[in-house]
Amino acid sequence: MPRELWLLRHGEAVPAGGGSDAERPLTARGQAQAAAAGRALAALGVTFEHVFASPRVRARETARGVCAALGLEPVEHAPLSGGFDARGALALTEAADAGGRILLVGHNPDLAQIVFDLTGARVRFDPGSLAAIAVDGARSHLVALLGPAGLAAMGN
Repeated sequence: MPRELWLLRHGEAVPAGGGSDAERPLTARGQAQAAAAGRALAALGVTFEHVFASPRVRARETARGVCAALGLEPVEHAPLSGGFDARGALALTEAADAGGRILLVGHNPDLAQIVFDLTGARVRFDPGSLAAIAVDGARSHLVALLGPAGLAAMGN
């Protein structure tokens, strides 16, 4: 039975300014996107064995918003901070039981590249977007791609 790898790009963050990029928090809209993603996943009955998040503030806040609706606790995973790739994603997917799901909360361009590397699909990965990939040995395919508006509609 295939495992599922779910990828969530952090919600909308405050614009880059003079401070540290790693410390940029979510905007009010980004917080709403994270909460809506969590409600949508809960409404769909999607559960995760593990939720891994980049340690960057905007990704941590997104993961917490999603996990609050799912009754889970995210785990920080430093490699998700930047330069994360399909090999790393597949390694984390191995942490799930057969047929299980994991969620990675991170950044672009890494997430869009992982989707491409695993499935061949070129996707637009806006802030707050979610992709699901079925991973079955050397074969993977894109199961779902939802933008923040679709997640918000599903979570209401």
